[in-house]
Amino acid sequence: MKTITKGKNMNNFKKVGLTALAGSLAAISANAAEMTVSGASVLTYTSEDNTETTGNPFGMKTNLGFTASGEVNGYTVSYMQTSADQFAGMSSARLSIDMGDLGLIAFDQGSGSGLATIDDKTPTAAEEIWDGLDGAGATTTSVGGLVGEAGSSGVWNYVKAIEGVTLNAAARKGSGTKLADGASSAAGGAAWDFALTTDGSSIGVDGLAIGAGYGQSDLNQAAATGGDDSSMTAFANYSFGPATFGMQMSRINNGGLTSSDEDVMAWGLAFNVNENLSLSYGERDVEYQASENVTENGEGFAAAYTMGSIKIAGNRNEVSNNGGTKLASDSMTEIAVSFAF
Repeated sequence: MKTITKGKNMNNFKKVGLTALAGSLAAISANAAEMTVSGASVLTYTSEDNTETTGNPFGMKTNLGFTASGEVNGYTVSYMQTSADQFAGMSSARLSIDMGDLGLIAFDQGSGSGLATIDDKTPTAAEEIWDGLDGAGATTTSVGGLVGEAGSSGVWNYVKAIEGVTLNAAARKGSGTKLADGASSAAGGAAWDFALTTDGSSIGVDGLAIGAGYGQSDLNQAAATGGDDSSMTAFANYSFGPATFGMQMSRINNGGLTSSDEDVMAWGLAFNVNENLSLSYGERDVEYQASENVTENGEGFAAAYTMGSIKIAGNRNEVSNNGGTKLASDSMTEIAVSFAF
């Protein structure tokens, strides 16, 4: 009598397959990263100067942050993504692998890398003194006195601490464009930069923080239009009791023949009145070097008060000769109430 074994063999095959799949899922679960979610809602009141139309001065933005970290093959792999006022896409993201003594390597899509991490280190209680002003503090490279050649989107980032000094280096191939997948079609040349920072403990001066950096970017242009861009900066902040005083100098060389170079000098003083209230004041001069040198003069005052997860912050910023244009001025006042959750 012939024994039919096809069904039994199939059942055995299914059992083996399910067992293997269960083992695979168990292995993945054992290495799964722990995901955390944080967020904040910020209600703002913004007033522009009399040359601009303010319209409705009230606004609100909601930020959501997702972070995950876990061990994969002996390395700590971390991921972060923030979404500001949008849920269909990301505003910034970062995937990093901590290799221990070998340092940390990451792919950055907007969180901040290299020279851009020290573009403005002057102390402030809230926003920077150029925030909200026309033509100042722009995030594009070499605009408004802010340094950073590689940028913070589509860049590879390497971080390594050696004897109390931290190297933060960034490199980009082609344009700095955030991409979900595939190649960028936007024009742009390669760029690289780095920042070196340390605190006072490594040099025997408590309360001191110093840093410097340099970078270059290829304009990807014909020789007749000029050379490459370059940026350099150095800062020093000193904290004594409840106060912190800081200064920063920057030099920006714009390679395009129609672009002006920039020299920047800025300082700021922040003071903690108590554990809840902080105040700050700062000034910044940006000298635009063209056929006729013009110096942009900016100043800003800020205050912040924290009550648990609620923070009330305000700043008043003003600038003259804005963007290197004589007699051009701008001002901005903002009050923000944020709720963290």
